[in-house]
Amino acid sequence: MGQAREVMDRMTETAVGQHDVDAAVELYSDDAVVMTPDAGAVKGHENIAEYWHQFIDAFPDGAYEPIMKLESDGRAVDEGYFVGTNTGDMKTPTGETIPATGKKVKLRSCDIAVVKDGKITEHHLYFDESEFMRQMGLTAP
Repeated sequence: MGQAREVMDRMTETAVGQHDVDAAVELYSDDAVVMTPDAGAVKGHENIAEYWHQFIDAFPDGAYEPIMKLESDGRAVDEGYFVGTNTGDMKTPTGETIPATGKKVKLRSCDIAVVKDGKITEHHLYFDESEFMRQMGLTAP
């Protein structure tokens, strides 16, 4: 196992498995950028922590179910499902708050992390926002 795979696994376990966003953010470089489908480019530890908190706090039972893990040239790629029940209010990237719906979601995702010197410098998150909103009961099926 290479460094990229090791760091990505540690970040996923720390953020999603242990729900310790602050410790997970320490795995990102000071100038890291997280590219997201909903908030665009998220830069810096404080903003990255805020982004992660919106999911972890809204889904306190959240877990990650991996389908496939790859590593090549300092990049780790994960495909899997984020699974959890929305029992906490969720703050959106626009600052709005969505009250807890009580709905369980199983959202397929793909993550690509670039790791240099033991830190994540870029993290690209891919998930279907429409499917997420549908499973939350916020849009029509």
